Amino acid sequence: MITPKFSNIIELGGTLAIAHFGPNGELIEDRFYSNIVVTVGKQWIASRMKDTGIPAQMSHMAVGGNASVGSNPTKTTPVVGDVQLTTGGSPALSELARVGLTTAGGTVSGAVVTYAATFAAGTGTGSLVEAGIFNSATAASRTMLCKTSFDVVNKAANDSIAITWTVTIQ
Repeated sequence: MITPKFSNIIELGGTLAIAHFGPNGELIEDRFYSNIVVTVGKQWIASRMKDTGIPAQMSHMAVGGNASVGSNPTKTTPVVGDVQLTTGGSPALSELARVGLTTAGGTVSGAVVTYAATFAAGTGTGSLVEAGIFNSATAASRTMLCKTSFDVVNKAANDSIAITWTVTIQ
């Protein structure tokens, strides 16, 4: 007798919403992008099924300016200590700023985890083109869960940006 094999395919995806506010709190623009859960992020999710001693929750969000490397303007320069993604992932962020999440570990509703952070005036100022979710405030021993690249958001010194990120497990 042949036993049929059943397989469940778990897909990870989601969205990134960026709300850009001027110095007086007025909304300059809203943007929405698809999310990429990177290879190391998928490995981190799998490791949560068994305690492996790595930080148990994502705690920080970073924004980057996508510094060019050589003649390739789309390749980013990794930050010292970044977990490099060697297969199926994307380069590390060229960080301009990193802040704690509004709720460490995110907010869970069913199979959706929502991460939110605000980059206040004076934090993450510049031409922003990427963001990522991390499990540490420092460069040493951190894991990037997901990363999204987007069209340039020019954040002036007195502007603030609120990013809401959802990761959906299907």
